[in-house]
Amino acid sequence: MLFTLGINHHSAPLAIRERVAFGADKLQHALASLAATEGVSEAAILSTCNRTEIYCAAEVPAALIDWLGRYHQISQEELAPYLYVHEQPAAIRHAFRVACGLDSMVIGEPQILGQVKDAVRAAEEVGTLGTRLHKLFQRAFSVAKEVRSTTAIGANIVSMAAAGVHLAERIFDSVTDQRILFIGAGEMIELCAAHFCAEQPRQVTVANRTVERGLELSNRFGGNAIRLDQLPEYLPEHDIVVSCTASPLPIIGLGMVERAIKARRHRPIFIVDLAVPRDVEQEVGELDDVFLYTVDDLAQIVESGVESRQAAVVEAEGIIGHRVHEFLGWLQARDTVPVIRALRDAAERSRQMEVERALKLLARGEAAEDVIRQLSLRLSNKLLHAPSSTLNSADGSERAFLQAGAERLFHLHDAPVQHIKRRRQQGR
Repeated sequence: MLFTLGINHHSAPLAIRERVAFGADKLQHALASLAATEGVSEAAILSTCNRTEIYCAAEVPAALIDWLGRYHQISQEELAPYLYVHEQPAAIRHAFRVACGLDSMVIGEPQILGQVKDAVRAAEEVGTLGTRLHKLFQRAFSVAKEVRSTTAIGANIVSMAAAGVHLAERIFDSVTDQRILFIGAGEMIELCAAHFCAEQPRQVTVANRTVERGLELSNRFGGNAIRLDQLPEYLPEHDIVVSCTASPLPIIGLGMVERAIKARRHRPIFIVDLAVPRDVEQEVGELDDVFLYTVDDLAQIVESGVESRQAAVVEAEGIIGHRVHEFLGWLQARDTVPVIRALRDAAERSRQMEVERALKLLARGEAAEDVIRQLSLRLSNKLLHAPSSTLNSADGSERAFLQAGAERLFHLHDAPVQHIKRRRQQGR
């Protein structure tokens, strides 16, 4: 059975989401631990700013809930109010909706698709992605492509990055005159840098743990790069700060920002913290002259674009519903594979036995024509003995059920019967 277990921006506040987030450096260990849990045969973990979700092929979801709490050292009582659990077909539909961006804070945003692909690659590397989950995500990618190419879900998208620029323009008259510091060099920061730098800011700086990666990004936008441990020195020089790292602890503390504000002579500083867990201590937002926004705050900006995309959402949901039905058919077909294999094995054993018997008869000099007739007769009798016996011994509704099944399995339609009737009529 396929299950999805998780929390997201719909079900849980940031304070809870950051406690169950999986950093990139911990993901492989977490996947191995989850796959070793009793009853779990396949697993993938999607952990982003807005969600932490476990996709599993498992016996029951209870083991997943217990594992998540133990791994993050958070009690089930604390987690329970915020968790959602989907089992197929709801789990399949949820995976498709997530990949299409329909479950995102910004409806239709394309970034989530890349994050799902990263989650799949991580599971493949660890070896926890089995046949069912692999097929599920490949279908999800296909559905996302279909939705984006056949509906207007991606039109006039308000991304997190664009929302950040919009917020900055509420504080400053123009981004063009500001100095911007980007902390981190991942995909989200790249997107934010592209949006902010389109406004041609006065200065761009990238702070990253690996200076080489920071230089690679900053050079694209005509900026410079610094190390993370240089933040206290450079923070006062910047008006806008956008941070998104994978640090498990805040990297910008209250004291650091207090000193920066003093050095800036209380000129305002705008901070967007897109990281989960947070990069900026929560208390920083209480300081005068500091405007601190988290991923949850950006929801206020993106809501305005939702109504214009509702028609596209309805179309997308229709496509998803159809594709879910198809995937369920694939899963059901997989359930019959062991029966089909057993049926073919039994038929092959009968065939081999009769061929060996026929070869011995031929070796003794019996007529080939007689041997072939005996072979075909004995083989057909063997193959039909079990179903014929079962039909004869059945009664009532069971017999009707088996007869209908036999007619469908062996394609026993009316045509042969009509053919026999015509032959009888011709013989009169």
